Amino acid sequence: MTIGIDKIGFATSQYVLKLQDLAEARGIDPEKLSKGLLLKELSIAPLTEDIVTLAASASDSILTEQERSEIDMVIVATESGIDQSKAAAVFVHGLLGIQPFARSFEIKEACYGATAALHYAKLHVENSPESKVLVIASDIAKYGIETPGEPTQGAGSVAMLITQNPRIMAFNNDNVAQTRDIMDFWRPNYSTTPYVNGVYSTQQYLDSLKTTWLEYQKRYQLTLDNFAAVCFHLPYPKLALKGLKKIMDKSLPQEKKDLLQKHFDQSILYSQKVGNIYTGSLFLGLLSLLENTDSLKAGDKIALYSYGSGAVAEFFSGELVEGYEAYLDKDRLNKLNQRTALSVADYEKVFFEEVDLDETNSAQFAGYENQDFALVEIVDHQRRYSKVEK
Repeated sequence: MTIGIDKIGFATSQYVLKLQDLAEARGIDPEKLSKGLLLKELSIAPLTEDIVTLAASASDSILTEQERSEIDMVIVATESGIDQSKAAAVFVHGLLGIQPFARSFEIKEACYGATAALHYAKLHVENSPESKVLVIASDIAKYGIETPGEPTQGAGSVAMLITQNPRIMAFNNDNVAQTRDIMDFWRPNYSTTPYVNGVYSTQQYLDSLKTTWLEYQKRYQLTLDNFAAVCFHLPYPKLALKGLKKIMDKSLPQEKKDLLQKHFDQSILYSQKVGNIYTGSLFLGLLSLLENTDSLKAGDKIALYSYGSGAVAEFFSGELVEGYEAYLDKDRLNKLNQRTALSVADYEKVFFEEVDLDETNSAQFAGYENQDFALVEIVDHQRRYSKVEK
């Protein structure tokens, strides 16, 4: 039995901030962001767009009514949770109209969570071959105004339907995971933004890549020559480029090096326009690669490197399925170009606006007409979501 990604969808916020504008406002050389980070734009989410609405939008774009009646597990991986008790997956399950006899829960381990969710989904389908599992990576990366991490914020969600006989990518049974108890990035319950040891986190990302890759080669007797592409977790694309160069074997033929570089460049196109979406970043990279390349074919193996601060890393792979191209959206870059651009002043207001509850612990929201799903109100501390009628 083959198990893997049958469908994949993506949603991001309606607003965008151009990093050229941010650089000018902060007195930074724009090339420090465009070349130093390989980033161009950031998705900016207002109060009415959160991990639930983004997750619902990404999923709604790929699911048929038949699939909603067959899904028996919904997993949301996030580190931007909106409730300490109720899982975002439960809200999403309701918004999507998925049949009631399903498990719905949330997974957290920084940017690694969605990879853990995929493994859990795979085990579930192995045990129940007719099952379909909806795995959603949904996050909003927010660091604060004039902080070092400000240029690497973002918002977005990637939804993946995991089934037997998948139509896009079949997982290989070749995972190597590693855990290290470190403090490179963390966010205590009392803080609305994370604490980051940037240099240390970069070192850990690259060293975890090196050690998991070496162990992977040892266990499975595979080299980069066995893969058509490598996709990376993308906190910002320049870090992933360093990762690719770190594992690029000097003995590889130049033609192979050029192919891996070409596919890497295609894998970062969406992240360059969206920014960091934490646990979804790796899979946004995979989607970007598949939707922007003309040099991959069925049977090609793609390696994937997942990293979540704290830290858990994993190296694994998948194989493209015949006809996978039919299940992709080749117009996505054009859609990203249609977002509403914000000035820096408007970005500061929109992205960092906080909920203002009245004396009944309630709040009403507006301005969500262009969204697919929205947080429309809070009533007595209860978040109320709705699909937006158009």
